[in-house]
Parts: sequence; C-alpha cells; structure tokens
Amino acid sequence: MSTDALVVRAATETDLAAMAAMAADLVRFHHALDPARFFLARGVEQGYREWFGRELPRANTILLVATKDDAIVGYAYGRVEGRDWNMLLDKHAALHDVFVSEDARGTGAGERLVRAFCARAGALGAPRVVLSTATSNTRAQKVFARCGFRPTMIEMTRECADDDPDDQGAAGL
Repeated sequence: MSTDALVVRAATETDLAAMAAMAADLVRFHHALDPARFFLARGVEQGYREWFGRELPRANTILLVATKDDAIVGYAYGRVEGRDWNMLLDKHAALHDVFVSEDARGTGAGERLVRAFCARAGALGAPRVVLSTATSNTRAQKVFARCGFRPTMIEMTRECADDDPDDQGAAGL
C-alpha cells in the first residue's frame, strides 16, 4: 500500500461504524494482553459507536481517520483537556486511541494519524500531547518515538483482591 494514496482527515458521522469496529479490535487486543486491567464489555462495538457519536460534535474532541481509496484503514481519537491535578498535567491533548488495520500496518498510516492528531491538538491550543501505550506494544512505541514522544510515566496495576485483610498494612482501617 502506497502512502501517497493515504488520506488523513477529520472523521464524520458516516465513519463511526468503521471506527467502532476498529476500536473493538483495539479493546480485544488490550484485553488479551491483560484481562484484569482492560475490560471487554458485551457490545463493545456498539458502545464505541455511541461513544464516538457523542464525542464527535465536541469542540475539544479530535477524531481522525486514515483512508485509502475511500476505505477507512485507521483512526485516532483523543481530546484537548484542561489542567488535571490528578495527573499533574497542565493543559494538554490526550491521545487515547490509534489503530491501523492489519493490512495497512507498515505503510506510515499510524505515523500520519499521530502527526495529524498532534497538529490538530496544537491548533486547538494544546501545548503538548500525552498518551499511554502497552509496555509490550513496542511497534507502537517506535511510531510514537518517531513522532517525537518520550517516555514519562509507567502505569502499574495491582489487584485489590490480592489483599489479606489480616495483613499489618490493613490494621486500623
């Protein structure tokens, strides 16, 4: 697939079903990596279709698609957010999803989506873009590094069910 035929553009209402199908694939990918961390809800595709439908008209939302010959081969989704005291982040854009269909991987579609997302975020006044990626997803990490991202945080997860209520740490609770 040639990147010359690839177009990255703002998503429209008619793109939402294809984006939701890709988002469901992304959820299944993450769920397979760590089912305790990533939920897989029944009706995930419809859930994403409804979610993207609510997000699309919001001024702070960025929804982009990559197309080849009018077929959607990838998408990016995120938002411009204000100061977040929990994350210690000033105004920023959060890039939540980047997905490229298997047959379009390696064509530059992911990098073009990320760069277009960053450009749109900057145009909306975000001074930076932040994202999270699975620690095992080294392919995506390489794309993000080529786009200028640097590692800043590591998310760690622990299940509360592992706690022993008789443990000394729980004394006095």
